[in-house]
Amino acid sequence: MNGDDKNRDKNPKKKWVPPGGSPGQQKPSRSMALWVMVIILFFLAFLLFNSSKEREWPIDYSQFIAEIDNGNIASVKIKGLEVRGKLVNPITIPTGGDGTTITSFKTILPAEDSQLAERIWASNPDTQIEAEYPGSSVWVKALATALPLIALLVLWVILMRNMQSGGNKAFSFGKSKAKMMDNNMPRVTFDDVAGADEAKGELQEVIEFLKDPKKFQKLGGRIPKGVILLGPPGTGKTLLARAVAGEAAVPFFSMSGSDFVEMFVGVGASRVRDLFDKGKKHAPCILFIDELDAVGRHRGAGLGGGHDEREQTLNQLLVEMDGFVTNEGVILLAATNRPDVLDPALLRPGRFDRRVIVDMPDVRGRLGILKVHTRNVPMADDVDLEILARGTPGMSGADLANLVNEAALLAARRDKDNVYMEEFEESKDKVFLGPERKSRVFKEDTRRMTAYHEAGHAVVGSCLENADPLHKVTIISRGRAGGLTSFLTDDDNYYYQSKDYLLDMITMALGGRVAEELVIGRIGSGAYGDIKTASDIARKMVTQWGMSEKLGPIAFGNKEEQIFLGRELSTHRDYSEQTAQEIDSEVKAIISSCYEKARSVLTEHKNQLQSVAEALLERETLDGEDVKILLSDGTLPPVKKKPEEKKTEPEPPAEEPPAVNETDDTVKPEPGPTDLFEDVDPEESPPAEKKDDV
Repeated sequence: MNGDDKNRDKNPKKKWVPPGGSPGQQKPSRSMALWVMVIILFFLAFLLFNSSKEREWPIDYSQFIAEIDNGNIASVKIKGLEVRGKLVNPITIPTGGDGTTITSFKTILPAEDSQLAERIWASNPDTQIEAEYPGSSVWVKALATALPLIALLVLWVILMRNMQSGGNKAFSFGKSKAKMMDNNMPRVTFDDVAGADEAKGELQEVIEFLKDPKKFQKLGGRIPKGVILLGPPGTGKTLLARAVAGEAAVPFFSMSGSDFVEMFVGVGASRVRDLFDKGKKHAPCILFIDELDAVGRHRGAGLGGGHDEREQTLNQLLVEMDGFVTNEGVILLAATNRPDVLDPALLRPGRFDRRVIVDMPDVRGRLGILKVHTRNVPMADDVDLEILARGTPGMSGADLANLVNEAALLAARRDKDNVYMEEFEESKDKVFLGPERKSRVFKEDTRRMTAYHEAGHAVVGSCLENADPLHKVTIISRGRAGGLTSFLTDDDNYYYQSKDYLLDMITMALGGRVAEELVIGRIGSGAYGDIKTASDIARKMVTQWGMSEKLGPIAFGNKEEQIFLGRELSTHRDYSEQTAQEIDSEVKAIISSCYEKARSVLTEHKNQLQSVAEALLERETLDGEDVKILLSDGTLPPVKKKPEEKKTEPEPPAEEPPAVNETDDTVKPEPGPTDLFEDVDPEESPPAEKKDDV
């Protein structure tokens, strides 16, 4: 889209002025640093020149005549009544204490003496005599005396001019650091933003208001004074602001909230004033402040009390947005992921009239984001972006961009011409859990327990009615996870979850622990993440979602949070000890019921559990279709051999990895829960959990 270029052609009165190109702004001919350096070098040279001369001591006229008579004058320089010279032999003059021995002197004649030269030569014919006409000495002396004062005056004038002209010059602390977007910067439009259609619609209306205000004003509408983008990190708030700059045909100034903060008192408020002054000169325009919470935090709150400098900056911002004098045509666009710490006066209508929520993208949003980021990526025919979108619940736009980049890097490392679905799947696992831990050697018993653990998840999840469809199961170790079982969500049910769905999620999470106990006859620490996930869901069902038949639809526990810490410090218990025991009893009953249900499913499908585990030990990774074949007592097709990858770096000898790993955790395991069994699977976590984390 080239909407901004078209509007600039249609509106010749509106000028797109690049930074530093405004008619009233003049650039200095010389930089401040150059002037300071020249003056410093001048004074250093002056001091060096004077220090190289020997000091001349004053003597009286009678002493001078005595030294002439003694023939002790080596050379003299006569300039009017002033005589300077050097002695053949040093003498001592009284200066306090033991006196001072001198060889250079100066004296003043009481009157002009035309016979002085003959008298000196009469005593010492070798004396060098130099005479200088004193006509211009007064001006030279006056100039030499006034030169330091002139230099200081010039330096003061230059400093004052730089303080008033702004920019990145010395002492321009009170000037804002806002940068104006121009045509030379990379242009981002709304076509480059996906997964935030509602936010784009809200901002598009603001842009249309700036382009054609009469369309809205004829119906009594007024332009919004402020628009704030709220949402978790990585959801594209700053990208939306850049798209607004690319779409709008008006000047766009951008700066960070931390740019207002400086070591000098009053600088923040001064920069706010200067920012809005720039906006008035270029109205209509948009001012963008990223990370607004750095300057807009709640006043008079926190553990340490308020901060005067920060509150001065905030007060000035409040006045500029909606104070006694209004700023017509200046729209303030801001972004933050901490709306809970912002001052209420900043969020009221009249300052930020519009709040735009930029939430985590849903399935369609993730699909659109993947399409945007794969525009310039050559993909193979087997790539299905819809499957990737369904398999990445809870991922933000930044996470998806990182996923595509990792897949492209992985394909390039393998010297492929296109990016295949295999690279996208490996990239997704890497982003979720981390890179493969290929260097770690596992015992066969450990691999077998991990295989049955993951097979338990897969079989239980496939047999439950309300669970999500199985996507992939693997026993390849990544990060702190010994294996992974992932499911594809049919929809992003962040806001509504049925009780049956939550119970099946708990049952599926406990399937790995039940499989270990049922088949192997012993349990390990690998179910740590599963047990924690199941316990969190069960406790929220009882205390927050009112899904306990015994306790009823009642919420228990009030969270207490500090506005500056922004994290939950404690939970206030607003119920009795007896109720707390009943809550624990209900949570335990839910977990026990789901545990027995998982045991029942795996006991009924024990042969299929055995088949899936054996296939995992052989192939390490199975997809959803493979598990369906095994659950129907079918036979898997033969494994397709992967083409050998081209190596760009020489491989280490085959004997080295086993030699290194013989002293690893296989011999002396780490204390506490081992990483081998830790089944941390973000995709198995229920959407409600992700919603709380956000």
